[in-house]
Amino acid sequence: MYLAKDNIKDELVDVIKLIDSIYKVFEFDYFVELSTRPEDSMGTEEDWEAATNGLIDALNAVGMKYRVNEGDGAFYGPKIDFHLKDSLGRTWQCGTIQLDFQMPERFDLTYIGADGEKHRPVMVHRTVFGSVERFIGILIEHYAGAFPTWLAPVQVKIMNITDNQSEYVKDVSNKLKESGIRVDVDLRNEKIGYKIREAQMQKVPYMLVIGDKEMKDDLVAVRDRKDGDLGAMKLDEFIAKVKKENDNKVNNS
Repeated sequence: MYLAKDNIKDELVDVIKLIDSIYKVFEFDYFVELSTRPEDSMGTEEDWEAATNGLIDALNAVGMKYRVNEGDGAFYGPKIDFHLKDSLGRTWQCGTIQLDFQMPERFDLTYIGADGEKHRPVMVHRTVFGSVERFIGILIEHYAGAFPTWLAPVQVKIMNITDNQSEYVKDVSNKLKESGIRVDVDLRNEKIGYKIREAQMQKVPYMLVIGDKEMKDDLVAVRDRKDGDLGAMKLDEFIAKVKKENDNKVNNS
């Protein structure tokens, strides 16, 4: 992204708020480091001072606390690094915002300002996740694999007790999918206790157990990954429960 020097503070404030809002969605704790000019670097002292002050002004504008990491900036400019904490207390550097006065100079980039004159822009390097694959790994560690319902790849696993309920299970599955709920079905010829334990090990948020009674009364027996047996519910009631969890997360993020 390219900026006019006069826009540095406002644009960086928006980027900081974006990164903070995304980390809050995943319930991450994090701390921020401001890294300053290293010994091996490019550019004038004036440019580095302006870039560093731009980052400091943006951090102060949003009231964000930070540590100064002397001499650990990129060779082309200072940076803000966001370090996430996982469930084991380990920290991982993911998000970063880097101000770059050097590349526009090297590539002779210019724009025409409101005064009709040529001006040199400032380049901003930014990322929220860093490497997506690495972020997913951190996310798995953070939740210890037990993703909240809204984030779980499989939100509900449906299992039958005998083959008698197979068609009813498929019908329940279709209704859940039509409601936008991510579902897996276990119709294997295994004991129900085995199926439940396996789903529990996979950390699926909800398990629906279907026997003859549930099929006859048009119900589903609900098990919660954390709270265990929640009893029998009407399918519409269960769908409303899961959709409320999903909607609450979206609306509060």
